[in-house]
Amino acid sequence: MPDAVTNGTKAGPNYPISSVDNALRLVLMLRDQPRLRLSGIAATLDIAPSTAHRLLAMLVHHGFVRQEDGMGTYVAGSALLDLGLAAVRNLDIRTYARPILADLVKKTDETVHLAQLEGSRIRYLAAAESGRPLRVADRTGQLLPAHRTATGKAILASFTARQLDEIFCLDDVGGGARLSPADREQLDAELAEIRERGYATNHFAAEDIVSVAVGVRDHRGASIASLNASAPSSRMTRKRQVAVARELQSAAAQLEDLLGTVGRT
Repeated sequence: MPDAVTNGTKAGPNYPISSVDNALRLVLMLRDQPRLRLSGIAATLDIAPSTAHRLLAMLVHHGFVRQEDGMGTYVAGSALLDLGLAAVRNLDIRTYARPILADLVKKTDETVHLAQLEGSRIRYLAAAESGRPLRVADRTGQLLPAHRTATGKAILASFTARQLDEIFCLDDVGGGARLSPADREQLDAELAEIRERGYATNHFAAEDIVSVAVGVRDHRGASIASLNASAPSSRMTRKRQVAVARELQSAAAQLEDLLGTVGRT
């Protein structure tokens, strides 16, 4: 039986469980506030600090919340990030991205892709292939190490150091990738450059291909997917990389707006 609606607002269930209600309200607080303190949580939920502490302990245990080292503050944990990524996948982001990819390939005249992160790797979900005789082929379905592609690094650039630690455990990464301390140091330096520049690039020397990519972000600012354009290096000069990046950023903004509208319906 559906919940009743009163004055346009959905009424609560007939038999509420206060502890579950408080835990879910706490999670929703993290949607709107990046950092929370125990005292603020207790005041907002109108519960004792000891009760708030027990709720936090359980959410930390399941990865929905984590405490920042030495800060006394709590932030969203990896489980919430995973849920966000799963929610976007369930929307079938490809359906919303395809017309944007079709428009993007016309504007760049290069092969473009949509991709998402799977563990420590990147999965190419959809593409629009350039009509040029010399072009990059459709890579839909391929799975590549995220830290070795512009497409993956465009997503990783929005992650915190703790989130990167969870994805890239030194010398023991699930999914086949391995990062030595030197590899991780190099990746951190590259991601810092990407954040400052606003887009990622990569030169696949073996194929002589240059790729440019940008992240697609959710309302919290976390990258949930990426868009890229790839071309032979003879065409993808540094000057053209900047122009292509602008087109990708415009396309990413369109996709973000579209996903945001769908999420509110």
